[in-house]
Amino acid sequence: GETAEGARRMEALGTKMAPAQPALAAEILAQAGQAWLIAGDNKRAYAVQTAALKLAPRDVDLLVDRAVTLGQAKNYWEAIDDLNRAHELAPNRADVLVYRGSAYRFVDSPELAIQDLDEAIQLNDRNAEAFLERGILRRLANDNDGARSDWMRAVTLAPGTPTADAAQKDLEMLDFKAN
Repeated sequence: GETAEGARRMEALGTKMAPAQPALAAEILAQAGQAWLIAGDNKRAYAVQTAALKLAPRDVDLLVDRAVTLGQAKNYWEAIDDLNRAHELAPNRADVLVYRGSAYRFVDSPELAIQDLDEAIQLNDRNAEAFLERGILRRLANDNDGARSDWMRAVTLAPGTPTADAAQKDLEMLDFKAN
């Protein structure tokens, strides 16, 4: 329950360790960044994640974490930059494509978003988040049948999760608007 204090301590430890053990320091700073994000301090999370990336610039998980932080701050183009780099380093990671597809939706680039989500689904046809996000894009394009199919798939793949809950709510809204 002391997320900010934990983040502060991990940040201090990671910063102190950086000169002697940069790889371990980057991991600790990454955890501090996640803790700052949970504590609601996006600016601090971004700063710590940036410091960690200076120590481990090819760490895909760190790039994704910082992209999430940027997305929460509505800095979608910067998030896309980090996700582009992550995709270059790990082209077979469906999660990177799902995050980037979501960011593309928020910058009004539905064609790029759909392309990423289709590729994510090709890489992992059990990725519920990809189906949830693609369903949103299909609904925005007035493809209600496609949206329904994707959301039902998300519910089936990940029952009892926030992803399934979101897909179920989207299905209910679609049915409500249809009546």
